[in-house]
Amino acid sequence: MSSPTLPARLLLGPGPSNVPERVRRAMAQPLLGHLDPAFLALMDEVQERLRPLFGTRNPFTLPLSATGSAGMEACLANLLERGDDVVVGVAGVFGERMADVATRIGARVTRVETEPGTALDPDAMGSAIERVRPTVVSLVHAETSTGVYQPVEEIAAAARGVDAFVVLDCVTSLSGLPVELDAWGVDAAYSGTQKCLSCPPGLSPVSFSERAVERVRGRATPVQSWYLDVTLLAGYFGGERVYHHTAPISAIYALLEGLRLVGEEGLEARAARHREAAGALLEGVAPLGFEPLVPEAIRLPMLTTLRLPEALCGAPEAALRRRLLTEHGIEVGGGLGKLAGAIWRVGLMGENARVENVERLLAALRAERVGAAG
Repeated sequence: MSSPTLPARLLLGPGPSNVPERVRRAMAQPLLGHLDPAFLALMDEVQERLRPLFGTRNPFTLPLSATGSAGMEACLANLLERGDDVVVGVAGVFGERMADVATRIGARVTRVETEPGTALDPDAMGSAIERVRPTVVSLVHAETSTGVYQPVEEIAAAARGVDAFVVLDCVTSLSGLPVELDAWGVDAAYSGTQKCLSCPPGLSPVSFSERAVERVRGRATPVQSWYLDVTLLAGYFGGERVYHHTAPISAIYALLEGLRLVGEEGLEARAARHREAAGALLEGVAPLGFEPLVPEAIRLPMLTTLRLPEALCGAPEAALRRRLLTEHGIEVGGGLGKLAGAIWRVGLMGENARVENVERLLAALRAERVGAAG
């Protein structure tokens, strides 16, 4: 029996993004053992290429064999013990998830919240940090549910003032926006491969500072997750190469090729391409009645949240998104939480951050007579 033919989609939602042909071919290479010297050399190259993307020299920078949500759990579960205090910046769904994960660990969570579509107030975060004096401060760099860029530098500086560890979600930002963990004073960060890196989902690049690794080594209790324990993972990804788990070989091949593509393009050029595509999108949808949710100063280039024309809000927007998918082969994302039915989330990430993809979406919207009189 032959395999079913799957439809080709242009993935302009909040992730995953489309995969370059070179990455697809890389996945088809022959399997090697996860302790084969040839594979370990590839793993070394992956780690070396990830460091400049994170803006760090951290030795413990590696791809976790899990998705970005597991990267979140790894950062928080390693640095927090039951009863520790954590201040979480909640500016959308993924800040909410951070707070939930920390609560399940048994930490005492102080939430600093802002309305969806706005940035965290550094003064409010700083006041909470000064009052609580937490073990950990965590926030999302690029909030995927709202399309907002958060003020990492100011908040990290406040955390350093009380000797707290800073955890940063870089799932949507890595390789699309500048990330500078060392310069900002971030202790642990995580991302995903399926967004601006344009690789298949399933890996979570993470980076822990040496200070953070020492914190884990000095814990009073074991890390609650054996699989995500940094001290155990270091044995496999470090010089000893102690067996920990069977790495997803083909996914690592794909990530390495994706990182090589990033290196060939250059981070500055890549960031500029994301900005160009986002600008073309906003210019193109304005005559159709769409407006940006987020002010320009804090707006993400790789994930644009669009207020819908009044006639599209609610059920009509869901029906239109279905037609875009089934009739035009284009996926866009709907709103989450309070923004459900009121916005679209249009991802122009990695391979997809190109003006020709914007033009294809605009043509489909015009074909559906969006913005037409009557």
